Amino acid sequence: MYALMALLFVLGYLCIAFEHPLKIDKAASALLTAVLTWTVLVLGAETLLPIVEGAAHASDDATARVVTELRHHLGEVSEILFFLMGAMTIVELIDAHEGFKVITDRITTNNRVKLLWLVALITFFLSAALDNLTTTIVMVSLLRKLVADQHERWFFAGIVVIAANAGGAWSPIGDVTTTMLWIGGQITASGIVVSLIIPSLVCLLVPLVLLTFTFKGEVERPALAQSDEERRDPTSAYERNLIFCLGIGALLFVPVFKTVTHLPPYMGILLGLGVLWVVTEVIHRGKNDEDKHPLSVVGVLRKIDTTSVLFFLGILLAVSSLSTAGHLTQMATFLRESLGNVYAINLAIGLLSSMVDNVPLVAGSMKMYPLVGAHAAAGVASDPWLSKFVVDGVFWEFLAYCAGTGGSCLIIGSAAGVAAMGLEKINFIWYLKKIAWLAFLGYIAGAAVFMLMKGLI
Repeated sequence: MYALMALLFVLGYLCIAFEHPLKIDKAASALLTAVLTWTVLVLGAETLLPIVEGAAHASDDATARVVTELRHHLGEVSEILFFLMGAMTIVELIDAHEGFKVITDRITTNNRVKLLWLVALITFFLSAALDNLTTTIVMVSLLRKLVADQHERWFFAGIVVIAANAGGAWSPIGDVTTTMLWIGGQITASGIVVSLIIPSLVCLLVPLVLLTFTFKGEVERPALAQSDEERRDPTSAYERNLIFCLGIGALLFVPVFKTVTHLPPYMGILLGLGVLWVVTEVIHRGKNDEDKHPLSVVGVLRKIDTTSVLFFLGILLAVSSLSTAGHLTQMATFLRESLGNVYAINLAIGLLSSMVDNVPLVAGSMKMYPLVGAHAAAGVASDPWLSKFVVDGVFWEFLAYCAGTGGSCLIIGSAAGVAAMGLEKINFIWYLKKIAWLAFLGYIAGAAVFMLMKGLI
């Protein structure tokens, strides 16, 4: 059963990777993989999970534990999905009001190289303030206003994924794995910013510099769907600016809300969505239904990419089944015993995170390796290995970098990549050929800078 779970996951992963040749939507493959792996887990629960000593009915006890674990993981996955749906709705609402014209009207260049650098740097710093998932949704929506050709837009979206993951790695609120380490006490906000901002920037600059020598010419802007004479502007300048400011403000408010209330991020995004819902109902209450409906939350909800949400649900549940069965813990143990060096372990975890979700990998690492507190100062002094696991230790900081940026090497290796893949229908194989090698070179370059900095210090 243990091996069968791994086999099913690999087969499901291959179906996702070869979605276009097979002509089977990736969401269907992900959902089937999730259900089948959990089914195998519950059928083999007696052998896969340790039974509580003295249990009267071992099979019933094991089955109950699997169901409990499934509900636990579903709760965690649902938080991500509700956050994603809330963020996508807010972005679509801004787009319906043409709020992004505030930015696109100020980006006047059509030069491919200049536009590439501009989009990448905006993404990098915006991701640190918001998070890599929300930033990717926003930037991909902006790209649709700036680049007409879809395949050319894929290049820009690929760089957005790299930039979003790199920008999120050095901020305590920029990536879910960095946030986990921050909340867990392994890193501090100031420590992670100081240690990772330069390596993360290098991780982005290397792909940008390489593409600078290959990108030439100008991009073609999307043509207007209607002529100025035929087109009736659905919103006023005041309404556009109001919804844009409220929407971006709602996204920026999420980390503040989380810090103040300690509630999960999806509660903050739902609060912002609720406020925007009320505001749009009020400002459009005097319009007829034909004009009002496309500008309402009810209207834009139909534009949400439900397929991407279902894909996200399937792939995260499939990975959580492997986590429950112990596959990821066994992998972490193998890395510790075979590699030993903290740099090598983290580099491997980073590359592994491009194939499976980085959240359970980081969670497993946090459980596998102990956080050395102040009470163990004497042991740290006598054991150099333990010094890597103190607060703001090399292991935890490098784990934040590797888990955050390593996922860019494959498009399904990060939340940002999954969002871009769903929104732009990016081909997995295309990304593997065109973007993956750039992300890998940036990943290795940033890692080398980090190790050099720690060596010099």
